[in-house]
Amino acid sequence: MSYIATQLTAPRAVSSWRDHAEDLLTYAEPVSRAGLYVSLAVIYAWFGGMKFTQYEANGLVPLVENSPLVGWFYALLSVRGFSTFLGFVELSIGLLIALRLASPIFSAAGGVLSAGLFVTTLSFMISTPGVVVPELGFPAISVAPGQFLLKDVGLFAASFWVFVDSLKTVIRK
Repeated sequence: MSYIATQLTAPRAVSSWRDHAEDLLTYAEPVSRAGLYVSLAVIYAWFGGMKFTQYEANGLVPLVENSPLVGWFYALLSVRGFSTFLGFVELSIGLLIALRLASPIFSAAGGVLSAGLFVTTLSFMISTPGVVVPELGFPAISVAPGQFLLKDVGLFAASFWVFVDSLKTVIRK
């Protein structure tokens, strides 16, 4: 008899669990979406603001000067000038992402620009000396610049998600 009782109550328990999960998702999804937008905006504000310091400008030199994508900037701008330019770009991208509440078209633009920026920084893993630690073999990478750059894989994914989520909202209006 206990087998029959178990079979009769199991679907109700599953249904109840799913109902509670649906209730949770009602709140969790918008909170997680907002958290992602806010966290990217904060990262851009912080990193962008740091670009206005000499410390950060000097830290970019090994990454930029070895890059075929952006190394040519040093022919146009000084080390500090390029860092300042990049600071304005990063602050602008962060602002576009933060403007999601005003209009998702802004955050779509910010998301695609952010994804492009992180593709560029990820290319530094190929062009910057010292990323790979040869004596340890593949896949060993240095803390700096290797692991510092590797975090951009996740930031690229978050940026692309912001682009897609924002564009989806624009299209479905």
